[in-house]
Amino acid sequence: MDRSEFPHFLAIGTRWKDNDVYGHVNNVEYYSFFDTVINDFLIREGGLDIHSGTAIGLCVESQCTFKQSLAFPGSVDAGLRVAKLGNSSVTYEIGLFPAGSPDLAALGRFVHVFVARTDRRPVPMPKAIRTALEGLA
Repeated sequence: MDRSEFPHFLAIGTRWKDNDVYGHVNNVEYYSFFDTVINDFLIREGGLDIHSGTAIGLCVESQCTFKQSLAFPGSVDAGLRVAKLGNSSVTYEIGLFPAGSPDLAALGRFVHVFVARTDRRPVPMPKAIRTALEGLA
């Protein structure tokens, strides 16, 4: 998988705390990169209101395949695309690349289900979010 397969990118800086005792970014931080690129996109492009919107996205599944190490100091180019778009759910694929590199460091899968903020029951995703996500499919 290469960079051209991802229509959206966000540069994310690594932090001192991301490295573990082995000198590379710890595996749990990769999931934070996934959350960051997805939610940044939803807020900026889809109008997701994280504070008072009636619908919110809950992660119901995530996974990561590690290909190479990332490290601090550095930056990660997080690529985002939609693999499947349902009525209330979306499956994302995330490619993490060392800044400017064509080489994939990790490939992620992340599933959001949109639910009502009040009762956490599935609801159709908001139209503006659906429209933004269609551009990543």
